[in-house]
Amino acid sequence: MSQHTSSRDLVISRLLRAPRATLWRAWTEPELLKQWWCPKPWTTEVRAFDLRPGGAFHTFMQGPDGGTSDNPGSFLEVVPQQRLVFTSMLTADWRPNTPWLGFTAIITMADEGDGCRYTATVMHPDEATCQRHEELGFFDGWNTAITQLDEFAVVLR
Repeated sequence: MSQHTSSRDLVISRLLRAPRATLWRAWTEPELLKQWWCPKPWTTEVRAFDLRPGGAFHTFMQGPDGGTSDNPGSFLEVVPQQRLVFTSMLTADWRPNTPWLGFTAIITMADEGDGCRYTATVMHPDEATCQRHEELGFFDGWNTAITQLDEFAVVLR
């Protein structure tokens, strides 16, 4: 399910099959994160992952055609197995950043039935940035990564 909660937010809420504890592991262990983080055949290098408020969160993605996406940022909030908030607007230790695409993402996980309700709310500083993110393929890209997360986590032991 994809939706807008405001003219500056993009939201995806899906029921995933894997249990919340396993999804949390796939999200918070860098060696696992890089296996599902971006739509294949792109690959992810986790350059920094300091899972604490103000801790660095930096991924670098590379496509088979040589295209790249460098994404330094920072964690803002970490509530184990429930909520992760990260932003591209700051880097480690609250240092201001001027990213190519400014956003703050709130990832929530809640038990639902035999699975987990996974919601990604991506907030932007203004409507133009939000629209640009959507036009760049936000829903296709993030939904593909979430599907990869689900497929990866459901068999993770």
